[in-house]
Amino acid sequence: MKKFPDLHNSNIAIIGLGYVGLPLAIEFSKAYKKYDSNSRIIGYDINQERIDELISCHDKNNEISENELSLCDNLIFTYNAKILLKADIFIVTVPTPIDQAKSPNLRPLIEASKLIGSTIKSTSTSRSNISPIIIYESTVYPGTTEEVCVLEIEAISELKSNEDFYYGYSPERVNPGDPDHRLSEIKKITSGSTLEASKKIDDLYKIIIKAGTYPSPSIKIAESAKVIENIQRDINIALVNELSIIFNKLGIDTLDVLKAAQTKWNFLAFKPGLVGGHCIGVDPYYLTHKAQTVGYNPDIVLSGRRINDSMGNWIVNRCVLEMVKVGQPINGAKVLILGITFKENCPDIRNTKVIEMIHDLEMFKMNVCIYDPIANPKELKECYDLTMISDIKSSSYNLIICAVPHNEFCEYSYEDWSNLTNDSSIIFDLKGIVPRKIKNLIRI
Repeated sequence: MKKFPDLHNSNIAIIGLGYVGLPLAIEFSKAYKKYDSNSRIIGYDINQERIDELISCHDKNNEISENELSLCDNLIFTYNAKILLKADIFIVTVPTPIDQAKSPNLRPLIEASKLIGSTIKSTSTSRSNISPIIIYESTVYPGTTEEVCVLEIEAISELKSNEDFYYGYSPERVNPGDPDHRLSEIKKITSGSTLEASKKIDDLYKIIIKAGTYPSPSIKIAESAKVIENIQRDINIALVNELSIIFNKLGIDTLDVLKAAQTKWNFLAFKPGLVGGHCIGVDPYYLTHKAQTVGYNPDIVLSGRRINDSMGNWIVNRCVLEMVKVGQPINGAKVLILGITFKENCPDIRNTKVIEMIHDLEMFKMNVCIYDPIANPKELKECYDLTMISDIKSSSYNLIICAVPHNEFCEYSYEDWSNLTNDSSIIFDLKGIVPRKIKNLIRI
């Protein structure tokens, strides 16, 4: 009978080295060094540029420091798939985006599964007494692991699940740009294809997760728990976005209303704004896709998405109205956008809703300048064909939109904001970080 890999003497391969995979590889590297283990952690990514930068101890995502990377001498970064032949445990952390029709794009997940399938097929003879473990962390709809990924592995490897290999699902809970909630400090949901596999996978994560683990009754429950975490946030933000539209029509400051309401102990402190990124702005479409395959149309989930997806357009229209009120020109107006990433203090520009705002402003023939101290100018040019400015020491803007509350912007003084404006400049503040006494200030 085949055995599970020895957790303290196994090579672990992390497939995908983005915001999820790299911190995971780092934590396993640290843990296994403490165990004085001979195990190696293999960080694999198809992006050679990403591998090269990590080998040089640089993380463009600013999640892992140069010092942390330099200390991980038991961690191998590679884009060479042959290195994966040394692995006994595989953890998949590839992206799960949506396509233009807002349907799940499982291609990265399928390609990773095929890669693992071919890898374990090659090692099945040399390690005939060991059944490898494959764990998925990517956000998916319920059933994806068993109905898509495992079938791909079986087809490519010609091996049988729960005999020749075991599998599980442990959803990622990474919060990019948040130094206070790191991977090891966030409780981890685990699950496996059998009771024995579940126990083994849970024990594996206990090695690195200080906050503890929660063994899920099934893989589908673990998949479902992950996807609704972000749906819940999406719907709550949609609610306050809709409230902000209502309060605007009533002439009431939304942020003041929320501040007052938060004095009650059980009021949920969500703020209005743009909802993009590769989690909250994407995950709801995974569950709606699955729901529709079984004949149910999730009205509340889709309604929340519609509200949040339209928020950028509402903000631009409101800015135009305010500009007209004070006699600002529209055609040819000079606009400054502060922040282009999808969230504060994070360089990730994937699915940022600020882009849609920029396109709407350009439809009004405005000249848009973008400043972001964290975003990568090269990536912005490659992804969106947009150019950032490097200096904002000017008061010649007709409109300033504070879109993303990076720490740098939050630290601006009254004088800093005053230097950016003139008597007729309008500032639209999405997150309430601009001093209230600034002239022509509009808050969401």
